[in-house]
Amino acid sequence: MTMEQTNIQVMDKIVPDTSVIIEGLLSEKIRNNHIKSTEIIIHEAVIAELEHQANLGKAIGFLGLDEIKRIKRLSTEKEFELSFKGLRPKAAEIRHASLGEIDSLIRQLAYDEDATLITSDKVQSEVALAKGMKSIYYKRPEKGLRKLKLERFFDETTMSVHLRENVPPYAKKGMPGNWEFKELRKALLRQEEIQDMSREIIEDAKLRRDGFIEIERAGSTIVQLGLFRIVITRPPFSDGWEITAVRPVKKLNLSDYRLSDKLMKRVAEQAEGVLVAGAPGMGKTTFAQALAEYYASQNKVVKTVEAPRDLILPERITQYAISYGDAQEIHDILLLSRPDYTIFDEMRNTDDFKLFADLRLAGVGMVGVVHATSPVDAIQRFIGRVEMGVIPQVIDTVIFIKNGFVNKVLSLKMTVKVPSGMTEADLARPVVVVNDFETDKLQYEIYSYGEQTVVIPVQDSKEKKKGAHKLAETTILAEIQKYSRDVEVEVLSDNKCIIYVPEGDIARIIGKEGSTIKRIEEKLGIGIDVKSLNEKYDVKGAAKEQKDVPFNINYKKNNLLLELGMDMQNRDVDIYAGEEFVLSAKAGKTGIIKIKKNNNIGRRLMEAMSRKEKIRLVI
Repeated sequence: MTMEQTNIQVMDKIVPDTSVIIEGLLSEKIRNNHIKSTEIIIHEAVIAELEHQANLGKAIGFLGLDEIKRIKRLSTEKEFELSFKGLRPKAAEIRHASLGEIDSLIRQLAYDEDATLITSDKVQSEVALAKGMKSIYYKRPEKGLRKLKLERFFDETTMSVHLRENVPPYAKKGMPGNWEFKELRKALLRQEEIQDMSREIIEDAKLRRDGFIEIERAGSTIVQLGLFRIVITRPPFSDGWEITAVRPVKKLNLSDYRLSDKLMKRVAEQAEGVLVAGAPGMGKTTFAQALAEYYASQNKVVKTVEAPRDLILPERITQYAISYGDAQEIHDILLLSRPDYTIFDEMRNTDDFKLFADLRLAGVGMVGVVHATSPVDAIQRFIGRVEMGVIPQVIDTVIFIKNGFVNKVLSLKMTVKVPSGMTEADLARPVVVVNDFETDKLQYEIYSYGEQTVVIPVQDSKEKKKGAHKLAETTILAEIQKYSRDVEVEVLSDNKCIIYVPEGDIARIIGKEGSTIKRIEEKLGIGIDVKSLNEKYDVKGAAKEQKDVPFNINYKKNNLLLELGMDMQNRDVDIYAGEEFVLSAKAGKTGIIKIKKNNNIGRRLMEAMSRKEKIRLVI
């Protein structure tokens, strides 16, 4: 029969299974006189399974062995016999414990001994009942049995507690961005003290409805226990036993962040690929929590993906633990349950970023939380993990949290353009432009450069370029004034300029066989075309109007021929590819400009024509 009562239950023989041993329920029932027996029989399979778990470094193994020690002590105090029977299971049976091999051995022992099987495993209880065996099933308590020893280190201002053996306990007290690291007592923490707290935490995580052992590895355990997120590390992973416990100190609503009307509208109506970024402890998770509650209040279906589950949310929001599943399972569940928004807390590895991108492209509204020291760093976490051209479809808004509040917001979009700082028209390419959301000012450009994807800051680039050209103009003017008093300078690009001087000064500036102008170019580090002021101004002093010259293009051996006609013989013309200045040249006696195909200018013009850019000749 199955019993769930607190009356005294008297039994001749008891056989407990692994579940009731790990949860510490049997010693509690015996100590409180809820159970009386003449003999408690523990199957060797239970010892073997607990030993196996302890050898793997898992806390449940140590918890179970501690429970057996407590039962041993109680056997003297309560005057019952504790015995160990049954054959030790084989290695394969231990490895397949989750398939029921160990449970089967324990049931068989209880049957052979005509004993009562005690379990907190519902399946084990149902199988025993089906076989007509005596069985007692204890449900796991929904609340912890005591206040945790860890909790005495917390007060209302404590953000986190840091406990390590042979070191005094410390705590961070205050608010995100404004906290102090304080020593809590002078006495050092002993290893036994931390081990005792660790066992208590893990035991409560198994007993309480709001407790979860999120991740358990050989040297570490991550537990979510109510409001506490607890990380336990032990040798050999760490050089000593350590507990770090974090608890939210304040809960905020989205209205508390005082978002601008523009950002509020974006969050409410448009943003579906949001990154919430910030340094550790700056309040990212608190903001994501406020965002999840806001969406839920708008009658949206909201889910979360967490590792560990540490968001404190209303019951209507389902929280999934990716540590208990895998990316494919989360993907399938979210697409089938059709949420309007999914909060992906603490994205860390490549699989997390790929899952975020995959769900976003499938049409799920996504809010991802990432660690970053600056807003653009959050975007860079996607580079190399997601195709560059897909990034704006995956992320449209980056909200950077600093000191608990929104510090900066970026927006992303894709365009085709020549990256800032480049002047060649044929360098146009797909570029992800990153703007300041509030001002729409360009902040960064992301594009492929060779085999790399680069992120280039470009804020105030136009002003900087104008300033650089102005400075270059002043330097060139000062140098040319050594040769001519009347000089005008026009800087075309970072490596090309035109100087206009009186006709009579041109020969002095060019020098014999071009030696003077060559020396000036080397000194200034810029190419210089020398032209007469008459080419820029007419006799009345007004700027001359530019005029396009008709021409034909022909090829002869290794030369590119620009044929202007006899009326243009010995005339200077400027050659442009699209809107880009390429060179100034003089037509020959037959009105032809000859350019070698294999030099830089020839290759530039050939590439422009292959891209169907307009070639212009201007006088």
